[in-house]
Amino acid sequence: MKKLFTTLSNIWKIEDLRVRLTNTLLFLLIYRIGSYVVLPGVNYASLNTQKAKEGLVGLLNMFAGGSFSRASIFALGVMPYISASIVVQLLGIAVPYFAKLQKEGESGRNKLNQWTRYLTIGITALQAYGYVHSQINADQISPAMSVFAFNILSIFVLTAGTLFVMWLGEKITDKGIGNGISLIIMVGIIANLPSAFLAEFDKRVNGQGGLITFIVEIVALIAVVMFTILIVQGTRKIAVQYAKRIVGNKQYGGVRQYIPLKVNAAGVMPIIFAQALMFIPATIPQFFPSTGTNPVVMALANYNSWEHNLLFAFLIIIFTYFYTAITVNPNQMAEDMKKNGGFVPGVKPGKSTADFIDGVISKITLPGSVFLAIIAIIPAVATIIGVTNVFARFFGGTSLIILVGVVLDTLQQIESHLLMRHYDGLMKTGRITGRTSIPTSAGTTPPVI
Repeated sequence: MKKLFTTLSNIWKIEDLRVRLTNTLLFLLIYRIGSYVVLPGVNYASLNTQKAKEGLVGLLNMFAGGSFSRASIFALGVMPYISASIVVQLLGIAVPYFAKLQKEGESGRNKLNQWTRYLTIGITALQAYGYVHSQINADQISPAMSVFAFNILSIFVLTAGTLFVMWLGEKITDKGIGNGISLIIMVGIIANLPSAFLAEFDKRVNGQGGLITFIVEIVALIAVVMFTILIVQGTRKIAVQYAKRIVGNKQYGGVRQYIPLKVNAAGVMPIIFAQALMFIPATIPQFFPSTGTNPVVMALANYNSWEHNLLFAFLIIIFTYFYTAITVNPNQMAEDMKKNGGFVPGVKPGKSTADFIDGVISKITLPGSVFLAIIAIIPAVATIIGVTNVFARFFGGTSLIILVGVVLDTLQQIESHLLMRHYDGLMKTGRITGRTSIPTSAGTTPPVI
């Protein structure tokens, strides 16, 4: 405990780190205050906030920190920006122009960021139109404003709100600590934790299960979090030897470095893709009412059915392989090593090295995808055994992986600031031991999440 307080005081002694942490907290505070500002013309008392906490809408509401159910100016959060980032990254694989931009360094990244912003505006406007028509009824609009005027104004306000949140995220990244967009999503998720915790405690103490059951749930939650950390942090290191070069009186190379291949290189993206497909059965009856009584459609639309979760887990495994294949390029890695005089001991440079790396990736992706699928379906299992719906979402799925990933990334950035100034870090295992690492892919980094 004394060591922890000493480390925290060291953080406060470093002026640059202190300013960055203060800026981060202030920007996040602005976001949270804005999430309680209701759209102009909405009668807040008539809103059904409970309805907006169920199913797909409930998941979106969690990512938006409750703004979705409150009809806030930040109701759409940063999800349109995330969607635009994913689209631009996929375009980098399919469209030569975007693939060329990805290889142009800083100037290319700036152009891709500009394309992402433009696409964000279009996606936000479409989602704002859908949000106004699906979540806000005519009787919830102030009589002093016509429905048409309210719709137009709300679309502009929601679009501006998302762009402002996107700007806050970029400012946190530049002036604060950690990835701004990821921190905003994390804060939105954590904002739901206290109320979910109290609701579960009240249910167990005053209803079924009792205090012992609640303690068992907390222990299980801690175990799942530790399990998730193992998956997020798990890596397979491939040794790389560099040939010695003598330039003048100096010797270069001749050292052993490592390629850190992550067990879960795809991150949370497979769950997002799989969830997008699993929402289709629930929306089919809205367009084809006759299919609403079909047993297959009903089973797949039920988030707690074994059919739904089995297909969900299978899709996650498939998408994990797919997303890993498009983000990690063994051929490019082998080519870069060959150009720099590096080789894997016992493996010929070139195609043999690429095949070796590809084989290692395939082997470690299988357990990573299975573990990811298990984590994704844990919330459904928790709901089946009696955990409240909102609290069950913290037992796994997208929300837990985002929380763990963002917290670890932020702690590692704080760690690097401390170590650069010769202070003890927050995580002993996070220290750099002199071994350098080679990037796992030559393309752009995955979308923030």
